[in-house]
Amino acid sequence: MKMSLMKKLSISFLLTVIGAILIASFVSNYMVIRKFNNYLVDEHKEKVNKIIVTAQDLYNDTTGFSNFNKDELLRYAVLEELYIQVKDANGNVVFDSGNSHLQHKNMMETMMGNMMKNGMGKHFNMSLEEYMEETHSLVKDKKNIGTIVVGYFGTSYLNQGALTFKMTLNHSFILSGFIALVFGLGVSFILAKQLMNPLVKITKTANEMREGNLAVRSEVKSKTKEIEELSASINYLAETLENQEMLRKRLTSDMAHEIRTPLTTLKTHVEALLDGIWEPTEERFQSFYDEIERLTDLVDNLRNLAKLEQADLKLNKTKFNLSGELEKIILSFEPLYSKNNHIITSNIDENVWVQMDKDKLKQIMHNLLSNGYKYLKSQGKVLVELKKEKEGICIKVKDNGIGIPEKDLPYIFERFYRTDLSRDKSTGGSGIGLTITKSLVESHGGKISVESKEGEGSTFILEFPKGIICENE
Repeated sequence: MKMSLMKKLSISFLLTVIGAILIASFVSNYMVIRKFNNYLVDEHKEKVNKIIVTAQDLYNDTTGFSNFNKDELLRYAVLEELYIQVKDANGNVVFDSGNSHLQHKNMMETMMGNMMKNGMGKHFNMSLEEYMEETHSLVKDKKNIGTIVVGYFGTSYLNQGALTFKMTLNHSFILSGFIALVFGLGVSFILAKQLMNPLVKITKTANEMREGNLAVRSEVKSKTKEIEELSASINYLAETLENQEMLRKRLTSDMAHEIRTPLTTLKTHVEALLDGIWEPTEERFQSFYDEIERLTDLVDNLRNLAKLEQADLKLNKTKFNLSGELEKIILSFEPLYSKNNHIITSNIDENVWVQMDKDKLKQIMHNLLSNGYKYLKSQGKVLVELKKEKEGICIKVKDNGIGIPEKDLPYIFERFYRTDLSRDKSTGGSGIGLTITKSLVESHGGKISVESKEGEGSTFILEFPKGIICENE
């Protein structure tokens, strides 16, 4: 049976409170009662010692115990509920607080009966214990003057005041436990509600996302760190899914456009040949061939992207001079750039040796330099920089081309994404060149980013970890 989080939290917190109350009450009650009982026993011994001292003080060196005042000992016996008997040195009884201990027993039974009527006895499981007597020698000026017998029952030190204190103490534990239980129940309900309300709202947001509403966002504000992070994660997921959905729709539209254009051209040309409007010539067949090549390139790009996503790229790493390799790549692009009055320059640190896949590096630079070339303005410039830094290696490709709109920057490395400025047939590609480049860079443990301003140009930044750097032998 599934239980709601609120109920589970409330029950767990309540059980914890109950357990804590029981443990604290048991330990506290045990320690307090134990100490209090010890205190009562010590007090009883002090009473007996006080009676002994009183009896010794009543002795007269001249007359002995014959004329001493018995009222004080009798008062002690009555007030402290004790049986007192005093004998002289010859063993003669000179004082007796009662005819026998049975009289004292009857007095104790009467007291216990009153306590049971008042409800005290049932709280402490009291029963009349065995009658006991203590015999002590009476000594004065180092002379044995007689003996004193103090009789009492085992519970005699539990007087009315002591029993009342114990009962009050136990009642206070019970009342404190009840108040703590109610307080714990209230706190558990409040805490559970504070946790549940935002979670319910987040769950509602997630369910709306599942039903297709990707524009929904979690508006939960909480002082609980984990709930705040969960809300932010749900919003990030919703935003990511919304962007992916936008890219998917855009991909469908772009792919339809890319495929429809050459197919429409081929269809129109073939219909013209079938209707006899056109004569089959070499130039027209070349046009057919060009359109078919466009479709072939598109399919090849899709296949290459699929390979990149199937598994991690297998790198064939070798040691080589990155500085020299970049110079060679730049040199190979100079004819293309100069043909259209563009300039490609470099600012490269010398003798930077690395352990990388040389072919993948060439593909990365080819994609970036070709991409930069496509979007240069008249008499455009491209600068390639290589810097060896403490954190690793940084390669930058700067151009002064048309730039990238700010709204497109977050998606520039997404598959098949092309900005509105790159949709011209003469320049626009399939939209996966930068996606492939990003995968190749990341396969070397690096990262790629872009800085751009529309109308002023773009800078692609490649950052590789220092682990790929090696020393020249």
